[in-house]
Parts: sequence; structure tokens; C-alpha cells
Amino acid sequence: MNPGFQAFLGAVGLAIAASVAAQDGPIRILVGFPPGGGSDLIARLVAERLKVSLGASVVVENRPGGSGVRAAEALKSAAPDGRTLMVSPIVVTVFAPLTHSKLRYDPARDFAPVSLAANYDLALAVGPGSPAKTVHEYIAGVRSNPANDAYGLPTAGGPPHFFGVMLARAADVALSPVFYKGGGPLVTDLIGGQVPAAITALSELVKLHESGKLRVLATSGARRSRVAPDVPTFKELGFADIEGSGWQAFHTTAKTPRPAIDRLSAAIGSALRAPEVSEKLLAVGLEPVGSTADELARRMAEDSARWAPIVKASGFRADE
Repeated sequence: MNPGFQAFLGAVGLAIAASVAAQDGPIRILVGFPPGGGSDLIARLVAERLKVSLGASVVVENRPGGSGVRAAEALKSAAPDGRTLMVSPIVVTVFAPLTHSKLRYDPARDFAPVSLAANYDLALAVGPGSPAKTVHEYIAGVRSNPANDAYGLPTAGGPPHFFGVMLARAADVALSPVFYKGGGPLVTDLIGGQVPAAITALSELVKLHESGKLRVLATSGARRSRVAPDVPTFKELGFADIEGSGWQAFHTTAKTPRPAIDRLSAAIGSALRAPEVSEKLLAVGLEPVGSTADELARRMAEDSARWAPIVKASGFRADE
């Protein structure tokens, strides 16, 4: 086929995808968590930009439940027409298949990657009443008083959970996880002293750390976070294996035509690069990324391979 004619057909395909998005109903962005969290913020900021770049109505639908599972099930059943997206953290598409034996969706079979949205560091924090000023002081406090061994998590089976497992092993100390239904309730209890420590996304903690309402002791990144430069990394403190980041990403329904996926990837990447979007994300500890669908697929495969042996060794199963 003539290369010029191939290019013409590709342009026609993109035009058809745009026309479908604009004429056959709004684009939906599913969020599996309540308003106010990282997924919700990304969805709403990107939605405003997509309205302009795609010339379509874009609505954000919060479907909290099951640590993102409810939204994932809705995405699975959506038509593969490029008009339904889901923005979700790594727990929904990488950790859930590793921790559930009876998951009602298969990310590899039911979803199509679209674009990475943002990376985020994890962090260990203590409440304002804790005497610990460093990770080592926190660990010493747990050793001297096992009643302080509880630490809160925003959900079971996600990156904070297994970073906690890794910290307990690296420090050779017993830590007892307390699972919450989201970062909001967890942070409220941390500030109020109902739980002595927490591991969650830095984006949930950074503003409260700055105001002195809690104290972030360490972050999980390879280098200090730009939004919390006063806080050392675990690696910096001698915990060489405690390094990594979580991420948020956009997916759509499997079998969505590739031209529609590529158009969405490009539009989302452009939205994340807009200064008014990237500045708001960076302010809460989310580093905007943007990627092609293939780059997201590779990231998912790499992270699944990395975390699978850690999850297996922990013995944790979400549905047992």
C-alpha cells in the first residue's frame, strides 16, 4: 500500500475516533476511590484539558469500593469505543492480581493500557505525639514498647502494605498492620493518636508534615522528594532494599481500537504537561509522567515481576 495513502487512512481513523468521542456521548473517567484523593485529583485536572483537546464532554465518575475493584469491574464491562477510561493506582492493576485468587477482572485480558499519569513516593510518618524524630528512633521505640508496633495503611495489599513488610524484615522488628478504607481516615487517626504510625503515599502527608500536624520520617524514592526535601530516603538511612515508587495510570477497555488509544495517550500526555496541571500535582507529591500505551505495559510487567516474590513470601491473600 502507498505510504501516503496509509498516512491518509491513519488520519481518517483519528478523525473518526474524535468524532465518536464528541458525538456519541461523553468520555467517562472512572475513579475507584472517593473524591479528594490522588486518583480523583488526576482525573479532574486531566478531564478539564481533554474537554478542549478532544472537543468532547468529559465526566468523572467516582465508584469507590473494594480498593478500586468496583471501578475496574465497570471498566471491564464498558464498550470498547475509547469513551471510558479509568485512572487508578498500581494496586488495582498490578497488586490485585498478585493478592487475589478470585479477582473478577484480569488487567491483561480486560483492560488496554493508555498512559502513565504520575509517580509517587511512599512515606513512613508518625503522629504529633510521637517522640520519634527519625526512623531509627521509631524502630527503637517499637522494640522497647511492643504496644507501639501498630502502623496504619490506606488499604490492604498495596505498595504501602508491602513496604511495611520490607521495613519490618530489614529492621528485624515486629510491626502490626492496621488497614483503613483510604488515606483520609488513616491520616485522621494518625493525627488524633489512634494509630502511632502510618505508611502511605507521600501525597497524603506532605501538607500535614509542612504544617507540623504529623512528622514524615522517610520516603521511598531513589532520591529525596522535591516536595519534602528535608526528609531522608530509606536508602539514605541504610535500608538499601527499601526503594521504589507507586504510580497512577489510565486504562481503557480491552479491544479498543489502537488509533483511539493512541489519541487518548497523546491527549493525556499533553494535559499532564500543562503547567497548571503539573504544578498542582507536584504540590501534593505527585510527579506527572505521561507515556505511550506500550511504555505503560512495560512498566506494569516490570513491577509485577518485582513484587510477585515479595507478595508471595509475605503469605498475604486479600480474599482469604
